[in-house]
Amino acid sequence: MSELVSYTLDAQVATLTLNNGKVNAISPALIDAFNRALDRAESDRAVVLITGQAGMLSAGYDLKVMGESMDAAMALVEKGSTLSRRLLSFPTPVLVACSGHAVAKGAFLLLSADYRIGAAGPFKIGLNEVAIGMTMHLAGIELARARLLPAYFNRSVINAEMYDPDRAVAAGFLDQVVTAEQLSATATARAQQLAQLNMDAHRNTKLKARADLLETLDRVIEIDARGPH
Repeated sequence: MSELVSYTLDAQVATLTLNNGKVNAISPALIDAFNRALDRAESDRAVVLITGQAGMLSAGYDLKVMGESMDAAMALVEKGSTLSRRLLSFPTPVLVACSGHAVAKGAFLLLSADYRIGAAGPFKIGLNEVAIGMTMHLAGIELARARLLPAYFNRSVINAEMYDPDRAVAAGFLDQVVTAEQLSATATARAQQLAQLNMDAHRNTKLKARADLLETLDRVIEIDARGPH
């Protein structure tokens, strides 16, 4: 497995750890490694637990790629949106142990999971695209619309409001906050608990519950790929 995403399997929990520099930039190579890890987890029929390094889940897309050209940026966003779509429909539970900051695509990873546990601390979580001069892609807007609480949707998407971990629970980015020292053990225990579910029932119910969102994402990912609109 690529060093960009390490894979460990223990008691039917596959832990995927992002490791791409100090901000865990989401690059094309990292997404490819991520998908290979998901392939392995699917083969192992394991619950997926995604995490990063201490203090950082991910600060979002690789800005070097985003600034390379419009075509490169669009291709990376399409890969990232397709990854989110896969996570949302993954056949086993997907959890995130948010180890720190989760910004832009890092926050979208949170919105793509079934359960999200954050580490307490002076961390920023949210969608800062508008603040850094990026018009948000349709897939991101629809994912945020589906997963954030309505009172926070406009504040997050249109106003680029950022949140500390506790406020991120209120907004819908996280489900639970624990101390940094408790994060790994809490997330592993929750993943092992979810591993006791009937996976066929979990998969089928997830696909039914998210059918409208998945159909919308399929449509808007294709629109996003056509370029600015």
